[in-house]
Amino acid sequence: MYTDNKKPVIALSIQNHGGEDRLFAQFPNDPILNELVRAIPGRRWSQTKKQWHFNLNRQVVELLVQKTAQVAKIDSALLNTQWKEKEKSEERANIEKKFEGKAESWASSGLQEKVKRDEETIQALDYFKLWMEQKRYSPQTIKNYMGQIIQFLTYYKARSYKELTVEDVERYNHEAIIKKELSVSFQQSMVGAIKLFYSQCQDTKMDLRKLQRPFNEHRLPQVLSKEEVQKIITATNNIKHKALLSLIYACGLRRGEVLNLKLKDLDSQRKLIRIAQAKGKKDRYVTFGTKLRTLLADYYRIHKPKIYLFEGQYGQQYGESSAAQVLNQVVKKVGIKKGVTLHTLRHSFATHLLEAGTDIRYIQELLGHNDPKTTMIYTHVSSKKLSEINSPFDDLEL
Repeated sequence: MYTDNKKPVIALSIQNHGGEDRLFAQFPNDPILNELVRAIPGRRWSQTKKQWHFNLNRQVVELLVQKTAQVAKIDSALLNTQWKEKEKSEERANIEKKFEGKAESWASSGLQEKVKRDEETIQALDYFKLWMEQKRYSPQTIKNYMGQIIQFLTYYKARSYKELTVEDVERYNHEAIIKKELSVSFQQSMVGAIKLFYSQCQDTKMDLRKLQRPFNEHRLPQVLSKEEVQKIITATNNIKHKALLSLIYACGLRRGEVLNLKLKDLDSQRKLIRIAQAKGKKDRYVTFGTKLRTLLADYYRIHKPKIYLFEGQYGQQYGESSAAQVLNQVVKKVGIKKGVTLHTLRHSFATHLLEAGTDIRYIQELLGHNDPKTTMIYTHVSSKKLSEINSPFDDLEL
């Protein structure tokens, strides 16, 4: 039996392994410890890291402590720090997702239950939704704005919406958004929803002239290399999933654009795909190359969709969450560590076109951008252009 001073130390940490966060235990090679760890359910051995790893949950940590207490000391300092950061990050993501992706019921009875306020507020919210619908805002935008304005009003549930001021918006932004470290884009969307709602209200204390959005973040889009895109598409074995991801990258489509595609939108003769009523209520055409036509033809022969190009199990339009899950699984499978979303494929398409020498005006047309300034961001992420710049360090004689 070891004395306390001579007990080996088991250092616990969170490490990504095979695209999944796992609990790793590092300790000196010891036959007694190895035997004890082998008895823990779900343990696996990493040949590359030469460490045991387990499912990431607190019960496993408690079991490790119980099993090894007599022969080893547990060092969980790094694990505790990593776990706090992980939980904090997940909390931020869940809060944003709650208002950006969750479907809501906007019947008056549902609004009454959610905001628990007077009939005047219910009528204002109902009118706001009706106004957005007749202005032809997209269903997703309506859902997001309604969720955001109701969240704001619920925060001040003891007061009438007519009594709220710009100072109340600033206080809400600080307490409910900034303190929780939610993104600037989420805050901008929230302020936009509030401004739009109050622009349709009368006799309120909200001075819209003083209500300002936060400063824009100047973040460059995440971009994959061609080799990384190749890995993702090659590793996708399901032909429907491969066709979906390939189409997004091959044509630079938004998530909603690819899911809204109907069979009638594909014109093999003209080698064009029609993107109908996309963002900004605009139609546009994108190229329909030979490789993509061959892949989609193979997909069609197997799945035979009826109306939409990509359909669910029962013939309904394929879901956004399903499409995102497809990409997440294959990204983990190939071991790409970047934060990759379906929109990353669109960013990569534009960047790779630019690096190949395509005129920025054509890229703007293919992406469906109204403002060329939006497309110009890809000039800042093109590795080819950056790599052509010589550092003054190269001129030094060392």
